[in-house]
Amino acid sequence: MKRTLPALLVGALLLTLDGAPPPAVAVPPVPGAAAQAAAAPRGPHRPHQGQQRAAHHGAPPRCSRSAGPYQQQVERHLRRVADGRQSAGDCKAIRGFQRAHHITPANGFAGRVTAAVVRLLRAQRNPNKAGRCPVRARRVACVDLSRQLMWVQRGRRVVLAPVAIRSGRSALGTRTGTYRVYLRVRNHTSTLYNTPMPFAQFFDRGEALHGVYGDIYESPGSHGCVNLQWMDAERLWDVLKKGDTVYVWGRRTGV
Repeated sequence: MKRTLPALLVGALLLTLDGAPPPAVAVPPVPGAAAQAAAAPRGPHRPHQGQQRAAHHGAPPRCSRSAGPYQQQVERHLRRVADGRQSAGDCKAIRGFQRAHHITPANGFAGRVTAAVVRLLRAQRNPNKAGRCPVRARRVACVDLSRQLMWVQRGRRVVLAPVAIRSGRSALGTRTGTYRVYLRVRNHTSTLYNTPMPFAQFFDRGEALHGVYGDIYESPGSHGCVNLQWMDAERLWDVLKKGDTVYVWGRRTGV
């Protein structure tokens, strides 16, 4: 059975660089209500990074002179010239975006967390614009592996706005297809990996939608499950029911 990696960092106290994470600092998981507070997203359903202390007694990080791997996507969202090259103006605009969305370090580097926030913001108005998720009378949990997003819709109405996810890593990718929620366990622990899986909703041979106590950006992927931030998983628990459809499509690439 596939399960997530053990969480090493807690909610909003994550020391993760946008693009090139340093070694994680292990801390014990936060149980119950404390975890909910620690993992609560800043603002409506968007990914977040915790505060990271800058070197030199709190001095702000230097503006990156390098273009990040998602430079063009971020430039396009910020209505800059999408040439994929970093300029002083680009860095200033990206830093402003990072500060507004609590992404640290706010150094203007267009890394994977910044790109994830851009994807999530762009999906808020009409996540199913491309029509990839089936429209049905019952609830459908739409899992888009390409954008690393999920939402729930009933008919054409979105009943749970898009949230960020972490799907399976390259060697253990989340399987695509149409499934149904067949088991729900509010406080589950993986017997294979001894890993907490809060708000687990199983849909395919051990693969589940579930929360994590750490940061969904801290690793290259799960063991096949669809990971959500703790708070998002709790909200999903209140929306989905046993027998609801889970539709998974796309392919995780470089996110």
